[in-house]
Amino acid sequence: MKKTLMILSIFTIFLITLIGCSKEVPKEFDLNKLTRVDIQLFADEHIDNEIIISEEEKIKTLRDVFAKIEWEQNVKANMARKEDVKATLFYTFDKNMPERLFEYFIWFNQGDASATIIDREKNALGTLEKEDAQTLKDILLND
Repeated sequence: MKKTLMILSIFTIFLITLIGCSKEVPKEFDLNKLTRVDIQLFADEHIDNEIIISEEEKIKTLRDVFAKIEWEQNVKANMARKEDVKATLFYTFDKNMPERLFEYFIWFNQGDASATIIDREKNALGTLEKEDAQTLKDILLND
């Protein structure tokens, strides 16, 4: 009985040590870990189309565009109309762990050809200038 209790104690300590030393999911996400983007297009308050983007060339372009977003933190934004696109970004950190998902709500502004992006989880408002907004729009809407 003592031997079983001793083995169980050693196993428990080993397991706690193993879990404590495992990698944690980072707080800031590396765009190089972006593996897939799911897109929902909206038309008149209804989902018009759903697209999955996983081609490496498009993902690379999206990584570049998302890196250029200028974020304002702690902003609670209310938009006058429903978003044009809801993009769900899939980040894979370890093949043995589930993917982390982030949702961005995107509006393409007609007047100045910019884009507005909202990350509701972080209460952040992002903007893209004309050229990058057009690149994002081309990939997301013309896929």
